[in-house]
Amino acid sequence: MLMKAEPTPSALAGPTDEGTPVSVKIRERLVAARKRFHSNDNIADFVQPGEIEALLDEVEIKMRGVLDSLVIDTESDHNTGNTARRVAKMYINEVFRGRYVKAPAITEFPNAEHLNELMIVGPITVRSACSHHFCPVIGKIWIGIMPNEHTNVIGLSKYARLAEWVMGRPQIQEEAVVQLADLIMEKTQPDGLAIVMEASHYCMAWRGVKDMNSKMINSVMRGVFLKDPTLRREFLALIPRKD
Repeated sequence: MLMKAEPTPSALAGPTDEGTPVSVKIRERLVAARKRFHSNDNIADFVQPGEIEALLDEVEIKMRGVLDSLVIDTESDHNTGNTARRVAKMYINEVFRGRYVKAPAITEFPNAEHLNELMIVGPITVRSACSHHFCPVIGKIWIGIMPNEHTNVIGLSKYARLAEWVMGRPQIQEEAVVQLADLIMEKTQPDGLAIVMEASHYCMAWRGVKDMNSKMINSVMRGVFLKDPTLRREFLALIPRKD
């Protein structure tokens, strides 16, 4: 009679993750936590120390495969020999950095002087990427704040840092502005917030209809800016846009 072997301690411990791509590990954590990981989501809480370097290596290897499939000779072409690594670093450390790092630290101060007049910040130059084609989206943002005595005051440069963090992901412009509005409302708690974004989309200029002149303009209004048309008109009139 054959005896059934007892499971070994290593079997009880479960399969090892040695050799598992780091992207798979991160994805498994997100799925286990039931967290969304769309292109414009931040996933920094699920990336462990040291994994960004491993992710760079993985993206580089896969980018080499893309170049091979494009029939680009990276072995003897001095212009593309290190392109795969450069692209990996560009995506993870630069243009999509807002996906992999936590929000910038923002020092908040109480509204000691009880400021309650319209404040406008901008234009802030922003750079993002279209999530449909990964082509650049480059434009400007204006932010209007209507504070109250309980509003948290933050430095002017901090608005730019928050915008950079949100825009540093593959986006569509309409969703990006809403994300930024949600973040600023959470950080400052004003009576009202208004954001206008004007941007050129290179998925339209570089490909498709190849129109170099068209821009997209959209806005988000919250609180008193949504309810008070006079305040809304004042904000829009003070934005020094050039058509």
